Amino acid sequence: MKRIGILTAGGDTPALNATIHGAVQRANQRKVEVIGLMRGFNCLFDSRVPHVHLNPLFSEIPELDPTKGGTLLGASRDYVDAQDTNCLDQTIDRLRRLKIEGVICIGGDGTLNGMQPLCERIPMVLASKTIDNDLGLNFPNEVDSWLRDPLDEPPGYKYRRGHKLAECDLQQMVNYVTPGFATAVFVSAGGVERIRTTAESHRRIAIVEVMGRHTGYIALGAAYGQPDLILVPESPVNVDLLVDRVKEIYDLQQNVVIVCGEGVVDASGRELGAAQRSTDPAGNLQLSGASEQLRALLIKAIGDDYFRTYRRIETAKEAIFTRKIGHTQRGGRPVLFDRFYAAQLGGKAVDMLLEGQNNFVSVLQWSHDRGFYVDSFNGQRLRDRWGHIHARHMHPSFYDPQNMVPSKVGIEYLLPIFTNAVGHDDMENLRQTLFDSGNLFRSYHSVNTDMNRRIQYLDP
Repeated sequence: MKRIGILTAGGDTPALNATIHGAVQRANQRKVEVIGLMRGFNCLFDSRVPHVHLNPLFSEIPELDPTKGGTLLGASRDYVDAQDTNCLDQTIDRLRRLKIEGVICIGGDGTLNGMQPLCERIPMVLASKTIDNDLGLNFPNEVDSWLRDPLDEPPGYKYRRGHKLAECDLQQMVNYVTPGFATAVFVSAGGVERIRTTAESHRRIAIVEVMGRHTGYIALGAAYGQPDLILVPESPVNVDLLVDRVKEIYDLQQNVVIVCGEGVVDASGRELGAAQRSTDPAGNLQLSGASEQLRALLIKAIGDDYFRTYRRIETAKEAIFTRKIGHTQRGGRPVLFDRFYAAQLGGKAVDMLLEGQNNFVSVLQWSHDRGFYVDSFNGQRLRDRWGHIHARHMHPSFYDPQNMVPSKVGIEYLLPIFTNAVGHDDMENLRQTLFDSGNLFRSYHSVNTDMNRRIQYLDP
C-alpha cells in the first residue's frame, strides 16, 4: 500500500490525536501517505469528501499534537447502512478516487460494528479507543455466552447471558485497556477527591456520577479518589444494603461520598437514569439522571428524622446532593499512559494494514512477564453467533457487591494501569500552562482554524 486513510468515529476521547500521531509516525517510516478523513464516516457521504494530507513528504503536519485532547480530524456518530448498497458503492468509489487502499478507523464497539459492511469491499482495521474501556473480551470465548430473545414488539432482540461467566485471568483478557480510560479515571478520581472536602465540611452525603454507559470501569477506577461506596452497572443496586452502609459510614464520620456509574440499574435490571436510544449501530443508550434517581431513593429511605438527630441538617434533601463529573472526563490533555499506548496502537494499525490484515483490531495486552504490549485481534472473534459486537461489561470478579468497593481482583486489574499512569511532564505542563499570564489576554486558538486551511476536496 502506498496511501491509507484514517478517521475518528464515535465520541471524542483525550487520546485520539496521540493515536493519529502514532499512525502517521509509523507510516512515515514505511513511506506510506496518510489521508485524514474529516468528521469520521460522515465525510464519506459528502461527494466532495473533505480530507487532509497528514504527512506531506512523509513529515507530519505541525497541527498534529499528541498532547492535545480530542481529534484534529473531527468526529461523528454517522455510519454506513449495511443494507444501503448504493451508499456503499458510492463510498468505496470516493475512497478509490482518493487512491486510498486501506483505512484505519479509530473507535470503539460502535465503530467496529459500523465498519463491517465496508470491510467486505476495502481493507479496514480498527485502532481501539474509548474512555468506557468496553471494547474487548474478559476471556477469549466470552462471545459464546450470549443468547438472544425476540422483543415483545418486533423487530429486534434482547441479548442476555446464557450461563455463569468463566473466571477472569487478567493475562487472558483481550484488549486489557483502551486509550482514554486512564485519563477519564484521572479526572474522575480528582473530582471525587475534591467533592469530599465539601461533604466533610458541611456533613453531607455526596453522590458523584461518572460516565461509562453500561460498564463500571470508570466508577471502579474512581476508587483512587477514596469514595466510601461505589455503585457499578453490572451489580444491581441493593437499596436496603446501601441505606445500611450509608448510615453506618455517616454515623462514623458525618459525611459519605458515593460514586455512581451512569448506567446503574435497580433490582429488576432497569436503568435508574432516564435513557433514550442513540443512532449508532451498537444501539447505545444515552444515559442521564442516575445520580438524581439514587438521591431520591436515599431521601425517601433515610428520611428527615435521621439527620435531625445530628442537629445540623433539617432535611434529607439538604443533606444529600449530587454532582456529575461529566464531559471533562472525555477532554483535555491525555495522561502519559494514554499518550504512549495510543501512539503504539496507531502504529500497530498501520503495520496491520500493510501486512494484509482486514477487519482486525489493534489491541493492548498485558502479562506478568511482558507488561503491556500491542497485538492484533481478529474482529470476527469479537462478534457473537449472530454477528453482533457487544460492549464489554466489567467482569463480576472485579467488584465486591457486599461492601460496594473494588474486589481484590479489581485492584489487581487497576494497579498495572495506574501505578505509573501520570508522567512528570503532565504535572510540569499543568504548572506552566494553566496560569500562564497570556491566557488572560490571548483568545483561544482552535486547531479547527488551521485544519480548515488544509482541507482538500474531490471534484464533484
